[in-house]
Amino acid sequence: MKNYKYIFLASLLIAFTACNDIEDVLPFPAEVPEDLPTLTAGSADFSNYVSLGASFTAGFSDGALFRASQENSFPKLLSDQFALAGGGSFTQPLMEDNTGAFLGVPTSQIGYRLIFNGSGPQRLNEFFAAQGAPAPNPTTNPTTNLGSTFNNTGVPGAKSYHLTFPGYAAANPYYARFATSLTATMLGDAAAQNPSFFTLSEIGGNDVLSYATSGGVGVDRTGNPDATQYSQLDITDPGLFGQVFQGVISQLTANGANGAVANLPNITDLPFFTTVPNNALVIDAATAANLTGFFQAVTGIFTQSLIQQGVPPANAQALASQYAITFEEGANRFLIDVPVSETNPLGFRQMTEDELLLLTIDRTALAQGYGSVVLTPDVLQVLGLLRAGGTPSPEQAGLVLAAISGIDDKDALDSDELLSIKNATDAYNTTIESVANSAGLAFVDLKSVLEQAKTSGITTGDYTLTANLVTGGLVSLDGIHLTSRGYAVMANEFLKAIDATYGSNFEASGNLLDVGDYPTNYSPTLQ
Repeated sequence: MKNYKYIFLASLLIAFTACNDIEDVLPFPAEVPEDLPTLTAGSADFSNYVSLGASFTAGFSDGALFRASQENSFPKLLSDQFALAGGGSFTQPLMEDNTGAFLGVPTSQIGYRLIFNGSGPQRLNEFFAAQGAPAPNPTTNPTTNLGSTFNNTGVPGAKSYHLTFPGYAAANPYYARFATSLTATMLGDAAAQNPSFFTLSEIGGNDVLSYATSGGVGVDRTGNPDATQYSQLDITDPGLFGQVFQGVISQLTANGANGAVANLPNITDLPFFTTVPNNALVIDAATAANLTGFFQAVTGIFTQSLIQQGVPPANAQALASQYAITFEEGANRFLIDVPVSETNPLGFRQMTEDELLLLTIDRTALAQGYGSVVLTPDVLQVLGLLRAGGTPSPEQAGLVLAAISGIDDKDALDSDELLSIKNATDAYNTTIESVANSAGLAFVDLKSVLEQAKTSGITTGDYTLTANLVTGGLVSLDGIHLTSRGYAVMANEFLKAIDATYGSNFEASGNLLDVGDYPTNYSPTLQ
């Protein structure tokens, strides 16, 4: 590997200096290569490696599944290293092209991959349209079954209970392409290959992800293990998850297979949830004064309304005072809609520090008053009336209240929703680590990896990878899934864990992946 490069360079220098001491011709001490041990698999048997999982396992990246990303999926990268230690061939149900889309399927369902257009992520077809050129036609036919003997059985979108659900192929076109039948199960197809070694990763991620990416529109089903009552946007009950996960591990290890499993990162640390700050309402002093005055007016109008409804004045003033929101020159937090309640009758408040906006929020709308107030001329006229000591009519008062434009639930995660996501993820991770330890499997702490990326960054080779969108290098343009370089980091974490559990020596023998060999973004013209 790299050490051979230094040996070769040193040999050339010795030849050119005709027996002079090498220290005489080098301005710095020569790097002396280490004697690395021979690679060994330890007690692991990599002869028939099968990977089971969801999007990360499949190689999903940039908002799509496409051939180039699959060829750099973390299981494929692992298999390349396993091949050096007795591993066999590794096959994947590859897409036919690099568009990310399916032939004959509306792009609203299965879209083109994202590319970086110089200023931000953009769908490939939209990029070509902006250039006045047709996008490449997708050639992957989702109705063509490729057979079912693939080593990589990762299926984008799969939740934990989908692994054991007969008929999931009928609902997921990615799985339909290689399922043994429309009534098969993902677990059954994987176990039928009788793996000698397996990886199981990101199981549980989709059990909270769709809830999170919808802004918590779904339901937290904790305490309800009946998946037949779930929608796609719901959080899976940790009890159901535990039952499924234990069953999956039991079946995969039934014939003595070794394996490695990974826990789940805190998905809200991903750039899909952290890129748009909730204090991006940046205003000048005059606008801050206008907004502060507006909410003083709201407080006054609502106080009078409550008094007219028979609420004692002191109580009315106390209840209405929560709407006397003040603004300052510079950065301010947006307003968010919340359920109407006895304690918050108007159903809005200012966001707290920990609450999150989604990457998909309309940032043009934010610039036009979404998340604060739409100050139309009619509204400003009413405010002028109030400043002059006048009393607005009921219609004018309603006009003021209607101008409040809090951020919708679908565009944000509030504190309660964040707590539901965290509690479920923590419960899943407790199960994953416990079951892995009981079965003697290698355990990969991906949660800590992402936490490091979000804080100090992950330094590997000549690169420091962070969890920033576009520039971070670890997470792809969709803000959730990894880049190919990120999948190389993930593969290395698996190799280190396998070393620790099975006595292999991928790291000590110099056989970890050089993450710099793998791309972060792919060009629009990738063929």
